[in-house]
Amino acid sequence: MDMYHIVRRALITEKSTVAKDENKYVFEVDRRANKIEVAKAVEKLFKVKVLNVHVMNVTGKKKRIGRILGEKRSWKKAVVTLAPGSRIEIYEGV
Repeated sequence: MDMYHIVRRALITEKSTVAKDENKYVFEVDRRANKIEVAKAVEKLFKVKVLNVHVMNVTGKKKRIGRILGEKRSWKKAVVTLAPGSRIEIYEGV
């Protein structure tokens, strides 16, 4: 799998902004990617050293529009811990 398809986007929330102080960054990743693939993709894309990766599957929420009941898509989230001194520039200024 291509590294540009593994890491989809950075998740910028209150919780991920606080975790940034502990050198942890949160990304939405491809559902088929495993921890090793996520770590290699982040290292190559952002030129940093990855220490640890935690992944979790997020179930899509149920949504209703009138009588029609639907569901948002499920996705995978990865919390990446970087080595001390490493940082990712897209999170700076948030």
